[in-house]
Amino acid sequence: MEIPLILGLQKTGLPLIITSGKLKNLCFLIDTGATNNILFTYVYEHFKDEFRVLEDKQRIMGIEGEYKETPVIEATFNFEGTDYTSTFSVFDGSDAIMQVQEETGVQIHGILSTDFLVKNKWILDFDKLTIKTTE
Repeated sequence: MEIPLILGLQKTGLPLIITSGKLKNLCFLIDTGATNNILFTYVYEHFKDEFRVLEDKQRIMGIEGEYKETPVIEATFNFEGTDYTSTFSVFDGSDAIMQVQEETGVQIHGILSTDFLVKNKWILDFDKLTIKTTE
């Protein structure tokens, strides 16, 4: 299967994908430089009952370069008809996300990291501007 990236790239210059299914229309940034999946706090608060809170905590580097301890959740999202479950740090990135929203008109709800790509065997095809999956 292939998930297109072209729409997000054309509109914002960012590789974005949108969820479908129960938690539809959530927008995730594909970030090959990120080591942790992120779900922004305002999304977690809105859909709190849809996630499983884990006992783990993670220390992640915030946007301003300081480490912060974050709660960890397990979440399942549907992309192009397939469910994917992974762990996410719940992080308040309001300032940076608001800036992206003001510049592009698009609200980002979370970040999918290299960890997500590897675990789910997603391959970025830069020639076709797609994500290839094994599903």
